[in-house]
Amino acid sequence: MSLLVAGSLHLDVVVRAPRLPEIDETLPGHSVEYVFGGKGGNQAVAAARMGADVHFAGCAGNDRFGDMLRDSLQRAGPDLSQLQTDEGPSGMSTAIVDDQGDYGAVIVTGANARMDAEAVTVPPAASLVLLQNELPESVNLTIARKARAAGVPVWLNAAPARPLCDDLRALVDLLIVNRVEAAFYAESSGATDVLRTLGAEGVEYKGIIYPAFVTDVVSTHGAGDMFVGALAARIDAGAGIKEALAFAQGAASLHVSARGQARDALDHLQVDAFLAAQSRR
Repeated sequence: MSLLVAGSLHLDVVVRAPRLPEIDETLPGHSVEYVFGGKGGNQAVAAARMGADVHFAGCAGNDRFGDMLRDSLQRAGPDLSQLQTDEGPSGMSTAIVDDQGDYGAVIVTGANARMDAEAVTVPPAASLVLLQNELPESVNLTIARKARAAGVPVWLNAAPARPLCDDLRALVDLLIVNRVEAAFYAESSGATDVLRTLGAEGVEYKGIIYPAFVTDVVSTHGAGDMFVGALAARIDAGAGIKEALAFAQGAASLHVSARGQARDALDHLQVDAFLAAQSRR
């Protein structure tokens, strides 16, 4: 089996500072990093590192940031036969991470807005199509229709929150949202299954809260994408939802407590070892 992740690519400029600045305030920061990002790219990489056969569809610009994005994807191992190149600038974001590991970010869409959805195909062996709201809704709708025609379930990580058209909502089998997004969609999710991520409190699915693992937090940046990618990978491997949720929470826990190269090296074997250690406690 395999996953199709169709989504955004951003080169993240991550600045560390004591706290987020107030309006009109300039703060001295600790450091700056250039980090592979975009919800689509992050989730594709996470799923691949967690053992899934991942096909990625996205669009990067014809610039230095695009080169960096393509290099990161190639190292992670997804199938990139549907990675498009646009002549304009790549998507990017700026994130500020505070001393507690929390962050705020601004994204610039760039090449993601010009992705050609008509050129995207659903692989014959796909078990799941994973979308996010950092692509235009028209792109998500076209790909979701192709997935429905192929009989493949669609998950939408509806972040950032924005109104969903009725046609797209009807094609989504699982809506994945955080607390802020869940409040935004409270009146409009309809019959779609909803999974709520609750940060340090865990996740909620069908009225059941699955507590998070306790860990020391270095940064929560990218934790949601690790969770979604790991969840998709474990469902693709045939796990039930309870097992898959535990695996995804374990992956997210290791992600938020790791730094730099250790974070980039996380894989399914480390998550399995972490969960085995937790079960012995």
